[in-house]
Amino acid sequence: MPRLLLIEDDPAIRTPLLRALRERGHAVAAASTAMAGLQAVLDDRPDLVVLDLGLPDRDGLELLRMVRAVSHVPVIVATARDDDRDVVRGLDAGADDYVVKPFTAAQLDARIRAVLRRGPGRPEAPVTLVVDELRIDPAGRRATLAGRPLELTPREFDLLHYLACRPGQVVTKRELLTEVWQVPYGGADKTVDVHLSWLRRKLGETAREPRYLHTVRGVGVRLGALP
Repeated sequence: MPRLLLIEDDPAIRTPLLRALRERGHAVAAASTAMAGLQAVLDDRPDLVVLDLGLPDRDGLELLRMVRAVSHVPVIVATARDDDRDVVRGLDAGADDYVVKPFTAAQLDARIRAVLRRGPGRPEAPVTLVVDELRIDPAGRRATLAGRPLELTPREFDLLHYLACRPGQVVTKRELLTEVWQVPYGGADKTVDVHLSWLRRKLGETAREPRYLHTVRGVGVRLGALP
C-alpha cells in the first residue's frame, strides 16, 4: 500500500482529500505547515508527497527545494496557481507532476499512480546532513562531530538540524523562534542566544572563534565550516 504525505493547510480541502485517497487504497498522513511537512518527509519517508504551494509558514516552492536537498521522494504539486510561469517554476524546483485546483480525487489518484508506476527512478538520497566533519541524522536524531557523538538536548538538536538544512544561509533569530521554538509572535531573542551558546560549547567553539556557527551581527546566524 503506497504511503502518501499530503501537505495542505486548508482543512476544507485536506479532510475530504484524505478520506478519498484512503478509500482508494492509499495510506495517507497529513501536515498543515511547510516545516511539519519537511519533518514528516525526514521521519516517515513516504512513497510520494502531494504538496500545496500556499502554506502559512513558508512558500511551497521553498519547501520543495528543501525536500529536494534531502530526499528524492516523488512530489506532485497540487495548487491553485495556474500561471504557466508557476508551473515551470514548480517543475524546475523538482516536482514530478503539477496539478491545478480544482481537481477531483479520481484525477489526483490517477496522477499518483502514474508517478509511482515510474518506479524508484532516482535513488533515495541519504538523509544524513553533512557539513565538514559535522554529521546530522534527522531520522535517528543523532549528531556526530569528527565521529564523536554529540550529547544534545532535543531543542539543541532541533536548532542544529534547522540550521543544517540551510548551510551557508543566514537565519534570523526571529525565524528560529518561529520555526524551532514555534513562537509565532513575540518571544525573547535571548532564548536563542543561550541555546546557541550551549551548542557552540558542545561543538568545541566560541562566538569569537567559530568553526560552524557564525554570527552575522545585526542579522542572525549561519551554519558553515571554515574554508
